[in-house]
Amino acid sequence: MKITDVLVAGDITSAISECKVPDSFDFKKFFEACGLSKKSAEEVKKVFAILDQDGSGYIDKTELKLFLQYFSSEARVLSDNEAQTFLSAGDNDGDGKIGAEEFQRLVRS
Repeated sequence: MKITDVLVAGDITSAISECKVPDSFDFKKFFEACGLSKKSAEEVKKVFAILDQDGSGYIDKTELKLFLQYFSSEARVLSDNEAQTFLSAGDNDGDGKIGAEEFQRLVRS
């Protein structure tokens, strides 16, 4: 499955362009700009599966650093600070990673 099976390519491009500058990534704005925040729970689950590159059932800090590149191969890597902020916002149980349910809550927040 490709991310464009769930999200519109033009929306992804627009969302990526809004966070080109290092340390400008805001996950809430990104979810809104790419249209993910308006998707059904099932569609968000599909996107989570794409982001969970190793199939562990979680998104860890390494996967979060590459988060934008899963949407567009030309996108930048998130900084350590951006990835940590993203992780801290989504990791409700303190295990150092974001599970599918945590991701759902984060997208809906």
